[in-house]
Amino acid sequence: MTNKKEIIASIIIIGNEVLSGRTKDLNTSAISMWLNSIGISVQEVRVIPDIEKIIIATVNELRKKFDYVFTTGGIGPTHDDITAISISKAFNLKYDFHKEAFSILENYYEPGKFNEGRQKMAKMPTTANLILNPSSGAPGFYVENVFCLPGVPSILKSMLGGLNNVLIGGDPILSKTINLRTYESEIAESLTNVQNNNQDVEIGSYPFFRQGKLGVSIVLRSVDKNKIDNCNLQILEFVKAKNIKLVEID
Repeated sequence: MTNKKEIIASIIIIGNEVLSGRTKDLNTSAISMWLNSIGISVQEVRVIPDIEKIIIATVNELRKKFDYVFTTGGIGPTHDDITAISISKAFNLKYDFHKEAFSILENYYEPGKFNEGRQKMAKMPTTANLILNPSSGAPGFYVENVFCLPGVPSILKSMLGGLNNVLIGGDPILSKTINLRTYESEIAESLTNVQNNNQDVEIGSYPFFRQGKLGVSIVLRSVDKNKIDNCNLQILEFVKAKNIKLVEID
């Protein structure tokens, strides 16, 4: 049975290094794919700098619009890691050492290695719930519907599974991709007709360039496999009629 209410989320990528191009954002894809698998649709992504007032304003805006908000970056040990204090101010909560987080980190590091910089990673809203980190010890945290994760993609990925029982999702969002050797202009009208007849299926078309040739990937997304299959058949009908070649992409 399909849920009537769509569960929606937004992602805030925090970090000057992403805005400058020095660091590639790999976290949006990781979070979005994981959320799709538990029936939560990402509707907006923002990339913002390490500036406290911008973090506070963005978090406060998006947490009212979306069921869930995910932030990445800015919870490490350095001076420009200001996400935790910004979240504290956004929710008007006390920012200090989180007892459980401090204990986790104290036990994680060898005696004498838990220095002042590493201790900073235990500072956050004192009443926050922790997101355990199986990779590097330092936990993330969440307050109400705002979830704060690290910026390092491999560490972030390892922490997502721990939230499966925290989030309330909908039906998993399924997808199917059809790759065609064609141009978007050649299929635009036909694709629009299919979309108009299949309002419950999200249809996207994305040009690609492989082996010196252009093509178009059509991606179908829905919570209902039967509706995707039906939509797929309608697309294959006009593909056959137009004599367009289907291609495999690894």
